[in-house]
Amino acid sequence: MPQNFAPAPAGTTWTWYEGAWHDRPVKIMDAVGPASWLSSSVFDGARYFDRVAPDLDRHCQRIINSARLMGLAPTKTVDEMVDLAWDGIRRFAANEALYVRPMFFAGSGFVIPDPNSTEFTMVLEVMPLPEPTGFSAGLSRFRRPSPETAMTEAKTGALYPNVARCLRDAMDKGFDNAVVLDGNGNVAEFATANLFCVQNGVAVTPIANGTFLAGITRSRVIALLQEAGITVEERRVTFEDVLSADEVFSTGNYGKVLPCSRVEDRNFQPGPVGRKARELYFDWAHRQPSPLKDMS
Repeated sequence: MPQNFAPAPAGTTWTWYEGAWHDRPVKIMDAVGPASWLSSSVFDGARYFDRVAPDLDRHCQRIINSARLMGLAPTKTVDEMVDLAWDGIRRFAANEALYVRPMFFAGSGFVIPDPNSTEFTMVLEVMPLPEPTGFSAGLSRFRRPSPETAMTEAKTGALYPNVARCLRDAMDKGFDNAVVLDGNGNVAEFATANLFCVQNGVAVTPIANGTFLAGITRSRVIALLQEAGITVEERRVTFEDVLSADEVFSTGNYGKVLPCSRVEDRNFQPGPVGRKARELYFDWAHRQPSPLKDMS
């Protein structure tokens, strides 16, 4: 575990690579390795805020799962990544909000990555949690791929060009985010987060069908709402269901739980279920064990 480190100034990024921490971005890929030109890489994202890192272990487990799906051989265990993350977190001021991003990538291989060449890095970056002021979303003309056409069960950078074009499509029309459909025309998610809508007090979210990542924050929020006595339905959701909902909100690692204030021309107000979901999540998060809770 680390010794005492001076807190890093706001905006500093710390990178762990090849056995050491670096207080700057690090060039980790060469032009020959398949990660740089064939997208043979996977990553995950966790959050640190208010001296807690909720579900950090689950994010670390998911990147191991993603690596194996990519044909990589993970070189770190969950416990090793968790310890490394806390090691890095200690290099920042305790009150910073951080994005914790571990990554596995292939160092060699032609088309098929060589699992024995798997490398690992972890980046910690200052990234404030967004305020729950509400965001707008428009329907994208682009769709999520199916499991038969892409590695949709892994959190891989190879999927994000499609996310980017969905997001750009919506932003070009003046929206903050996009509602993205699956190949069958049903709602899959927002471009950058999972989607919930509320109808008559029931929280509804698209059932996981392999076209989108059913997120860790999503599953946590579902469990917390159910424990609080709020009905949650995972089922087929149409775009018309979203437009006719009483409220809409998102869940995801970047913003946790955020209200959606407009979908296309339909305006929404933050509603009681979305507010409760956010309240329950942060209350649960702040009760999680942390080696930094006693820091002044």
